[in-house]
This record gives sequence, C-alpha cells and structure tokens, in this order.
Amino acid sequence: GGRVAGARHAFRPCAARGRWRGEHRDRPGAGASRRSDGRFVRRDHDLVARETRTPRTAAGEPALAARFGRALRAWFRKNGRDLPWRRTRDPYRVLVSEAMLQQTQVSRVVDYYARFLARFPTLDRLAAARPAQVRESWQGLGYYARARNLHALSRRDDGELPSEPGELRKLPGVGAYTAGAVASFAFEKRAVLVDTNVARVIRRAFAPRADFKSGRGSKRIWAIAEALLPKTGAQTWQHNQAIMELGAIVCTARTAYCNRCPVQALCVTGRRTTAAVGWKSRKY
Repeated sequence: GGRVAGARHAFRPCAARGRWRGEHRDRPGAGASRRSDGRFVRRDHDLVARETRTPRTAAGEPALAARFGRALRAWFRKNGRDLPWRRTRDPYRVLVSEAMLQQTQVSRVVDYYARFLARFPTLDRLAAARPAQVRESWQGLGYYARARNLHALSRRDDGELPSEPGELRKLPGVGAYTAGAVASFAFEKRAVLVDTNVARVIRRAFAPRADFKSGRGSKRIWAIAEALLPKTGAQTWQHNQAIMELGAIVCTARTAYCNRCPVQALCVTGRRTTAAVGWKSRKY
C-alpha cells in the first residue's frame, strides 16, 4: 500500500489478523505503542523511569501537592461517576459498599448493594439476622469472609461505628484502607486511604520505582498519599473519591490514558508520555 500524503502513519497489511494496521513513523520508545483510538499503552515496568535522579514528590513540595489536588478535584466534579454510595454519609451504608467493593467490580456491586440494604437497611437489622440470611444476600459476590466479618461487626455491644480510623481498625475485617475510607466518606475526616487504584496513581505520578507490595514501597506511597490530602475533611472526601476514580477509569492497570488525565503535567509518567507522543496537557 502507498503512503497517504500529509498523514502521520504509514499503513501496511497485518498478515496475522488479515487487516490493515497503522504504524507510527516516529516511534515513542521501546515498549510503547499508540493505538488507532489514541491510547498510549505500556507495560508497568516500561513506565518506570530510566533516569538516575529521584523524582520530586508531594511529600517534599506542598505547592505541588496543592496543584495536584486542585486539578484532581476539578476533574472529579465534572467526570465522577454517580454511584449510590457516593450519595450517602451513613457509616453503615459506606461500610457495606466498601466491603462489597473489595476484589469486586463496581458494575457487579451496584445491584448487590441495593438488594442487601433493602433487606438489612440498618446495622441493627443486620445484627438481628441469622448467618444463613446474610450468606444468602451475599450469594454470588464471593469472598464470603467479608459477609461474616460485616455480620460479626454489627453484633458489637455499642451498635455504632466509630469515626476515627484507629478505632475503626479494631473492628473485624477492617484494615487500613477500609478504616480510612469509612472515616473519610462517612464522617468527612481528613483521613488517608490507599487501595490499588490510589497506589497506582501515586506510583506513576510521584514514585515510579516504588513497589507497593514491599513494606518500604507501601510506606512511601502511604506517606505521599497523606501529603496530598487537602486541609479540610470535606475537601478530603472529594479528593479521596477523585484519586480512586482516576485510577479506576483513567490511570488503569492495563492502560494509562495520559491524554485524558487532569494531572498529566504534574505526573512523572505523564510528562514522559507527553514528550514521547506529542500530546498536549489538558487544563481543568
């Protein structure tokens, strides 16, 4: 096939798939590719910086953290998904959503969340239920230890959920992330949280060499996450929702959609992607 005048791509047939494939004439670098839909795809280890200096981090630059947060929250106000657990500050309902969302896709949780709360609308109603009833309502979600822990938690003596992360962590099945999520999303506390989506965003943005699965890497990512928090609890609610949302729909595990990212200009990975492919940063 010939080359189209003025086009940036030279097209050649793909024998393996029997269709035409576009190949970029100016390659963005080893391990990188730009698909026909504009996505820039790299494996995670290819996103790690090939540079000797340590990238700047939010922990050491408050002005950078503030800019990052403002851009992130502005993006979320326009692009955040309308999810049922984002419409409530009820601690019990927030806890149910967090328990269900562990290891489970949002699309599956939405229906289960509504049905579970219709049957057990309060912590007291859940406490009064038989274990078999709770298991029945959880059927199909898997990871049934989550349901058992939620049921055990509901049967505590005081019947109320604490608002501080340290106290929440004492409850059955509640770890550091869930404690931070309930404190932030239900009580609007200035609480830090890190799940896999948040960790991915922070690692790509500020610490490409950090390994979240290692103790040292996890500690560093949690420290950066805390440094990024805004000053008030109300802003922290939106910030935590926003950074999780960014990891879920833009900075995904498989693909970094850097051309859609509101913090691309402040991100180590985003700046390299921009330089390699020639995208322009967006302002929010």
